Amino acid sequence: METQPTLLLVEDDPEQLKELRGILRRAGFVVEVAMDGETALNQIMASSSDLVILDVELPKLDGREVLRRLRQAGNRTPIILLSRYGDPDERAMAINEEADDYVNKPFSSNELVARIKNVLRRARPGQPPLGAATYLISGKLKLERKNHLRAWLGTNDLGVGPTALRLLNCLMTHHGETVTREQLWEEVWGYSNTVSDLAINARIAELRGALEDDPAQPYYIETILGRGYKFIGVVEASV
Repeated sequence: METQPTLLLVEDDPEQLKELRGILRRAGFVVEVAMDGETALNQIMASSSDLVILDVELPKLDGREVLRRLRQAGNRTPIILLSRYGDPDERAMAINEEADDYVNKPFSSNELVARIKNVLRRARPGQPPLGAATYLISGKLKLERKNHLRAWLGTNDLGVGPTALRLLNCLMTHHGETVTREQLWEEVWGYSNTVSDLAINARIAELRGALEDDPAQPYYIETILGRGYKFIGVVEASV
């Protein structure tokens, strides 16, 4: 019989904690809980949770500080941060600090469960998440992520704009997953912004043109009709 993954849910709102715990248990997870950052930090260091769902706004220690202390101590437990802030720069900082994913409130229960399963699927035990890598590489494509986003195809600069690069970064970080249009709005343009489908389509077309990627027989980016896009190339991390 397959072992159920164990999650640590860290949330200081009792009602939301109860609701989320029920949702996650019904989804097949074993759920432990903590209601402040200090308790969460101690539990994570002392236990072997498969994944932590960590609210940013917590008493005693906020979620970002818990994340920083864990990574500084060499603890690589997968962590999903929950936040009410929709600023893409806030998300980028969290990912650079080695969060495995970042979910904005409010969110649907289906979205959270899907993101948990995706993080568990792509987790690299004992290693930083892909989102914390300096370079992401897929075949001839190389994306630099640290100081500022740049990309090359072979030896040639990819030659796309900053929004297309943020889109590529999002897709490569979530390689093998269907990234919905809603998720792209959140991660690339910012949760509070209204982005038309035409804007997303234009940036996807820009990337495909630069990558010489045929949408009918894609090597890198596949369209998932009615849902979003998937980066189908194998992605490796490099320092």
